[in-house]
Amino acid sequence: MFARHVTMHLKPNTRAELTQTIENEILPLLKKQHGFQDEIVFVAPGSGAEVVAISLWDKKEDAEAYLRAAIQKY
Repeated sequence: MFARHVTMHLKPNTRAELTQTIENEILPLLKKQHGFQDEIVFVAPGSGAEVVAISLWDKKEDAEAYLRAAIQKY
């Protein structure tokens, strides 16, 4: 198993928007990716909240393939 982590800083009052985006857009996309297992998201309390998202993959190569594909889209 391989874990990939991403950190973000939220703008004030955007925690609810982040939650909806993760549930409605990010998770459905990740679930279609080869080797994806699960996503864990931690949000620190406070208005300038820090977020840590950890995605779990079967293999490091699966996570890297997803990242390469995502970067090429943008």
